[in-house]
Amino acid sequence: MTVAQLRLKADFRLRDFAAVAARLADDFKLSAEDYDRSGNFPRKNFRALHEAGLLALSAPAELGGMGSGLAEVSEVIRHIAGGEPSTALILIMQYLNLATLPKGRWPQHLVGRIVVDALEKGALVNALRVEPELGTPVRGGLPATVARRTPNGWSISGRKIYSTGIEGLTWAIIWAKTDEAEPRVGAFLVPANAPGLKVERSWNTLGMRATGSHDVVLDNVEIPFDHAADIRLPAEWDARGEGQVAWIGVLIGALYTGVAESARDWLITFLQNRVPTNLGAPLSTVPRIQQAVGEIEELLTINRRLIASAARDADEGLPVGPSEASLIKVIATENAISAVEKALKLTGNHGVSRNNPLERHYRDVLCGRIHSPQEDTVRTGAGRLALGL
Repeated sequence: MTVAQLRLKADFRLRDFAAVAARLADDFKLSAEDYDRSGNFPRKNFRALHEAGLLALSAPAELGGMGSGLAEVSEVIRHIAGGEPSTALILIMQYLNLATLPKGRWPQHLVGRIVVDALEKGALVNALRVEPELGTPVRGGLPATVARRTPNGWSISGRKIYSTGIEGLTWAIIWAKTDEAEPRVGAFLVPANAPGLKVERSWNTLGMRATGSHDVVLDNVEIPFDHAADIRLPAEWDARGEGQVAWIGVLIGALYTGVAESARDWLITFLQNRVPTNLGAPLSTVPRIQQAVGEIEELLTINRRLIASAARDADEGLPVGPSEASLIKVIATENAISAVEKALKLTGNHGVSRNNPLERHYRDVLCGRIHSPQEDTVRTGAGRLALGL
């Protein structure tokens, strides 16, 4: 690292990143409704995250990153998600890649370049894996996207869907197969502004609208030989990739817990200030209401403790296997959804009004169910494992 990089890193490392994230989240709340309605990429949020030193948080210290573990990163994600959850999901992909790529087979000069770009320029990276026919590779199958050898490197053609954050990415990790007689499959590092890479604005969903998870079309996109960062025979890959399972399970759980906490915060303010004429006192004084809020607190407390425990184990090198990590994701997301649904029941028409943020939190939290691996796969796998099958 250069002297400037070392000074910048030292300055950032003195910060309490969770506290910084909490302060940023308060600002992000002010524009969350606008991003929800427009579906625009939250560029202002990512400029703030870059200025706060949060974009290279999970990258190894020896490459210039902050070297934060899963426990610290999950707290950052929970806070950011409470402010604007689409920003948090894009940030999860950044953290996941910066934490796990250096531990794999990637050439270190490529990983180092991505980390330095994140630290100095605010660059974002994400892996584009899902395709219209294939779906998610977690369920098996080879991609239709093809990387062909050329005299100067590789030429990549294909279509990716659900390309989270694509409008703000600097680097896209494209999952593709080679045109070799015995095809290999894996990761090809592509600049997001490369000639031949086109974004089709297709993302128009119920919730998490500002993730900008649009379609990407690659038409003979040329990259150098060494940008075939990690390609292997299909049998040599696991379902998710080395080291990613614990991180994705914990961070997705943290994200939707953050959404549910924002819903809880709005609910409490509503109950404290709503004074029905026939009651003559705030709704918060009603025992039935207090019990219902206590049920929400129960769900959120379980989530926070579960996430913190799993993250601590992962940081200490204790095994958090694929089945356990996936169950954590399912439990945390379902608890978050249940918490927001309970809030809706307590608020009636106020809760579903677009004049209030609770209906947005509900639309966002429901998206917790779509992340791979999904509930059916997770529970079937856990059952088979318990049965010794």
